[in-house]
Amino acid sequence: MGGCEYSNVPKIALNRNSEAFRGLVMGVATAQARSIYEIELPRLNGEPARLSEYEGKVVFAVNVASRCGFTPQYAGLQALYERYSDRGLVVLGFPCNQFFNQESGSAEKIQEFCSGKYGVTFPLFGKLDVKGAHQHPLYEILSEAADDSGKAGSVKWNFEKFLVGRDGRVVRRFRSKVVPEDPQLVQAIDTLL
Repeated sequence: MGGCEYSNVPKIALNRNSEAFRGLVMGVATAQARSIYEIELPRLNGEPARLSEYEGKVVFAVNVASRCGFTPQYAGLQALYERYSDRGLVVLGFPCNQFFNQESGSAEKIQEFCSGKYGVTFPLFGKLDVKGAHQHPLYEILSEAADDSGKAGSVKWNFEKFLVGRDGRVVRRFRSKVVPEDPQLVQAIDTLL
């Protein structure tokens, strides 16, 4: 006797390179993904906050820094926030000083810089670690997501971006070089809204 055979069940061979296989893997990964809504952390002004206040919205989470080659992306992030906030998008900025001390200023200096130079009105939070031994629980969740090339794991640099669905689970990850105006990024946001 061989293995069990069911005449009424279609036999499917999944090639690792097939769309069906990738869809199955992504479906399993999504089912196992944790929600960011469980996270509490301080806003930039020190006031406590819960990410559950963004439940039902599409979240675009970005680790930011004031003295980085990617810092001009603040303008694009603000533009996305202005363009899509009325449709349910919220951009959240998480200052991080782990990459060559590019965010070494105080909370007041960060706020002053962001609002003064780039007109930032989207929510900013207290500095946190996005990788390493003291990685914030938010970034434990976010960094589980793979980018379009299939690479998950630690954030590699400032301005890495995570698109989070209305259910609080990461849908897509964009590395630092992907600018907020990138057509694929904008399309991903449009799809979720």
